[in-house]
Amino acid sequence: MGESTVTPLEGRDQAIPYPVTAGPRQRRLDRLRTPRRPRLWFEILLIGVSYWTYSLVRNAVPEQRAEALRNTDWIWRAEHHLGIAVEESVNHAVNSVTWLIVGMNYYYATLHFIVTLTVLVWLYRSHPGRYAATRLVLFATTAVALVGYYLYPLAPPRLMPGGDFIDTVMVHQTWGSMASGDLKNMSNQYAAMPSMHIGWSLWCGLTIFTLARLPWVRVLGLLYPVATLVVIVATANHFWLDAVGGILCLTFGFTVARLWYGALPHALPRTPPEAPAHHHTPEPLPSLSPPPPEPERNP
Repeated sequence: MGESTVTPLEGRDQAIPYPVTAGPRQRRLDRLRTPRRPRLWFEILLIGVSYWTYSLVRNAVPEQRAEALRNTDWIWRAEHHLGIAVEESVNHAVNSVTWLIVGMNYYYATLHFIVTLTVLVWLYRSHPGRYAATRLVLFATTAVALVGYYLYPLAPPRLMPGGDFIDTVMVHQTWGSMASGDLKNMSNQYAAMPSMHIGWSLWCGLTIFTLARLPWVRVLGLLYPVATLVVIVATANHFWLDAVGGILCLTFGFTVARLWYGALPHALPRTPPEAPAHHHTPEPLPSLSPPPPEPERNP
């Protein structure tokens, strides 16, 4: 007796990913929510347009100086009440070490973009099935941050009147901060809440920690947002509570991805399932052999 072939459950799930009884609209929705292999040209275009839109909207938010300074005063008093208002001490302590604060200035200006793009490229190459969901987390996090910039304008500590914070970019004449020096007119000065340096760095750190295989790489992933937190405070660009705002935005981003894909990004398959094949019965090919002779009939 020959061996029978049994299709495993996993194979059947991949072959028929959508319920047969689902309507066309539901099937289209299911296709959109199913991870698929990203296309390079589309991702480059999407990221470029998205960041351009983010910068445009962020800088188009009215610079409400009076309200931003009132909110800054409230944040500072709230941190004193909570016993965490040590940003000024950290700012002065790190500023006394020239090489350290100069390095932090460049860290603040560059790694925010470099590390985020590097993680996106790594996801695209090594985790294509999880790429779209993880990207959605980043985009949703950034989108809700724009709402925060509009609803809650906030000046950074270095602009707080009556404070003794040091604008480290101005003092050390380093390049890079869009909110100091010659570039300050190109960026909204009062969009400190929430901190997207924390939102993006924590997105990078959690993505690396949950998906990387090498233990030391996972540890570096966790250290990155911690180092970023120290940098944003030492350079007087953010309060501790700005970082809390960034964490809340990231939580929103993960919630959106969880609701859309039905799972957190790291729980999705590393490689997207292949598109279902459309099976049909082929029409028989015409026979090339001559037709059989007709039977003889008796007269």
